[in-house]
Amino acid sequence: MNARQKPIIGITVGDPNGIGPEITAKALALAEIYEICCPLVISDFELMKETIKIANVSLKLNRVQSPQEGKYEFSTIDVLDMHNVDMSKHVYKKATAEGGKASFEYIEKVIELALAKKIDATVTGPINKEAINLAGYHYAGHTEIYADFTKTKDYAMMLADGDYRVVHVSTHVSLRKACDLAKKERILKVINLGYEALLRLGIEHPRIAVAGLNPHAGEDGLFGEEEITEIIPAIETAKEIGIDIDGPVPPDTVFAKARGGQYDLVVAMYHDQGHIAMKVAGFEYDETTRQWTSMSGVNVTLGLPIIRTSVDHGVAFGKAGEGRANPQSMIEAIKMAAMMSDK
Repeated sequence: MNARQKPIIGITVGDPNGIGPEITAKALALAEIYEICCPLVISDFELMKETIKIANVSLKLNRVQSPQEGKYEFSTIDVLDMHNVDMSKHVYKKATAEGGKASFEYIEKVIELALAKKIDATVTGPINKEAINLAGYHYAGHTEIYADFTKTKDYAMMLADGDYRVVHVSTHVSLRKACDLAKKERILKVINLGYEALLRLGIEHPRIAVAGLNPHAGEDGLFGEEEITEIIPAIETAKEIGIDIDGPVPPDTVFAKARGGQYDLVVAMYHDQGHIAMKVAGFEYDETTRQWTSMSGVNVTLGLPIIRTSVDHGVAFGKAGEGRANPQSMIEAIKMAAMMSDK
């Protein structure tokens, strides 16, 4: 396939003080990435020059000011240079206003390019919420930034690890508030967003399960009324419009069933219900080496007018700048973005 026939994927490196630049360089050291897309890194050129040394990858850099200037050739990273990291003052392993400002500017730029249709999809490296708030940007995370800049009201976070997928009714709110947000209208919206995403991924007949909010999915009202008053009515409406959907399924078994292949997607009621189920499956930690041997999983924001996938982990300040970060989630995020692109 000719390079120009492949989707251009804008990749932000996240916080320059974390592992984002390193996992980006390591992902782009794989020829398979260039077989499916044209990756464009939104970063600081001098930061990436240092990064390829830290990552110990034999790559060249091509400084560009627009996507059209990219070579998109394996062994060369095309960097859209934001000129926003002073390497004489740059520090790894620490949340700083400077790091927060740079990471936010990367996000602004990639959204701008995607909305202008100069790139086909976006992939985001990990940011630090403390850092972006120190820089004066008061957002809970990537999802909220994208929603604001794209003027999107209805959106949802989906986590995916291969064929195992979870979408959330609520994310970055307190557990107490999450219970209040588990309403029929919102649950039905998330079901529809998840269904549309599965169709886009090429699944012809998606099978969806909805998790209960309460233990044992409420046990017919014994442990809570939300299943009866909000969740079941949303499921019944989804069935009426032709969605193959099951639930509410007790949350202590629904994820195991999805892992076993019974469902293509689980609708989780709140952040930790879905995230814990996903990360127990995709993350593996070796106490002997004190390293993550597996960090699989991709974060996808549904409902946006542009494609956004992301790594499913944080900045990992503890290992930043040491060359030992695992790029697995970044690799999968790039592949997912290419798959979801129309090209």
